[in-house]
Amino acid sequence: MRTIVEIVRSLDSLSPDVLLAPDRAPSSGLDLSQAVEQLASTISGLGINRTDVVANLVNNGPEAVTVFLASTSVGIAAPLNPAFKPAELSFYLADLRPSLMIVTPETTAELVEACIEAGVPLLRIAPGSTAGSVTILDGRPPEAAAFPRPDPGDVALILHTSGTTSRPKMVPLTHENLTASASHVRNTLNLTQTDRVLNVMPLFHIHGIVAALLAPLRSGGSIVATPGYLATYFFDWMTETSPTWYTAVPTIHQSILERVKSTPDLPLPQLRFIRSSSASLPPAVMEGLETAFGAPVVEAYGMTEAAHQMSCNPLPPANRKPGSVGIAAGPEVAILTEGEIHQRSGEVGEVVVKGPNVTSGYLTEVEGAFVDGWFRTGDLGQLDEDGYLTLTGRSKEMINRAGETIAPREIDEVLLDHELVRQALAFGVPDQRLGEQPAAAVVLEPGAAIEELALRQWVETRLSSAKVPRRIIFMETLPLGPTGKLQRIGMAERLGLSDLDELGGDTVEWVGPRTLTEEVIAGIWSEVLDRPSVSVQDRFLDLGGDSMLAMRLLNRVRERLQIDPSIVAFFDRPTVAAQADLVDELLVADV
Repeated sequence: MRTIVEIVRSLDSLSPDVLLAPDRAPSSGLDLSQAVEQLASTISGLGINRTDVVANLVNNGPEAVTVFLASTSVGIAAPLNPAFKPAELSFYLADLRPSLMIVTPETTAELVEACIEAGVPLLRIAPGSTAGSVTILDGRPPEAAAFPRPDPGDVALILHTSGTTSRPKMVPLTHENLTASASHVRNTLNLTQTDRVLNVMPLFHIHGIVAALLAPLRSGGSIVATPGYLATYFFDWMTETSPTWYTAVPTIHQSILERVKSTPDLPLPQLRFIRSSSASLPPAVMEGLETAFGAPVVEAYGMTEAAHQMSCNPLPPANRKPGSVGIAAGPEVAILTEGEIHQRSGEVGEVVVKGPNVTSGYLTEVEGAFVDGWFRTGDLGQLDEDGYLTLTGRSKEMINRAGETIAPREIDEVLLDHELVRQALAFGVPDQRLGEQPAAAVVLEPGAAIEELALRQWVETRLSSAKVPRRIIFMETLPLGPTGKLQRIGMAERLGLSDLDELGGDTVEWVGPRTLTEEVIAGIWSEVLDRPSVSVQDRFLDLGGDSMLAMRLLNRVRERLQIDPSIVAFFDRPTVAAQADLVDELLVADV
């Protein structure tokens, strides 16, 4: 199978439970195939053809599966993060120039308005009665239309990846790139029709698209399409759906392990294996997961330009080497040193790859992306005598926060939009839990003054929380290299920012708990954030909070206070004092 359409057509004869989702009736292979075909025909009826980009802002879940498969059947899929701020979305719309945007009732009014302002036609859909089925909401749906089937060399997907000193780059991936990578994952993991994956990865990233969607479908297995990782429900989903494996980034694995350790009687399913990718997995987390689940954990190495998987530690009885990212798992993997390609050198150099899953190039020319047909990953590593790859660093300047790649230039541009900022330089700072966090150095306009917290809050209105700098350092000048270029690499060391976990939040007046509720909430914050004390005026993100810790915090509030605030309502209140007020309101309402 060399096109995604061929994979979809192969579903017709598969079992009744090919696509499952929480609180939804499962879909058979035939049900899913028909749902994809119907939506694809609708999209075609709107005049979309093979070279048109079909973007979507669909939340994770079964509808995202159908939308992706249908979009690639007719045109070029471009799934986008539904959590984007309007300014972020506008950037991607200008880059992609989509001919259609698919939205749902959950898409925020601000994002819909951004699409309308950009002149992008909308197709509104809603969930149907079974997992993956969709209903057209735009009054009378367009006439269904037949469409030509794609060729293996046709572009099926465009994703953005981060550059080093430039704007995020657009990576075109063909049907052959994606189906080849799906086959590589299937073969590496020995996937069969009896396997079922519990997907908690977003379907707007290559990890989720290939490893948790296309590879299981390519093997004839089944998928549990969840809304994303939610610690409160993860083990319930496992119990209800009996998966044989799941794949995730290290921060999710760490959260799962912590939940297991804190709840000794938690029922655990019998998994065949666990897969990790997108960032380095700490050996202690790997060991803990294997002990808890009684299943091997395999670590893989991938990137968008290679349609995800490049190497992976093999399953037993083959040898796994903790600390390495395994052996070549589909494409060829080599090391570039001093202009020479080595596949068993033992020397440290740049990792290069080539194979049917690797993109032929970016949509805009990027000098030096390939050497003698090999794609340059920008990562540094070495191959041992058995062909196992160990990564030793990155030559690129992108920030890797818990597996999410962040382009520093994107943060630069937002900071430079502020009227008081003259120069800005974002960079990564080491973080014990997340690998790296974004920080920034800023030069203000002459005579200007602004508090660090105020500038960070301003950035927060324009970028998703993961991209907001944890620290902003004000400087008189920024360091320049011999050619006058800003020196991003090494900024953390120059400024003495060795680990953001040790730095604390912004300097504000410390106010202790004033009520019993504030004392309870402050105590939970201290436990979750591992701090001896917190001020009731502190903001969660300023103290090192992230989405994983936020879910842990909310779970403890629910357990101890026997209330059930919504996630959105709770974290719209960013301080101890504000959250305590919400708790008091809910407790009064229950009386």
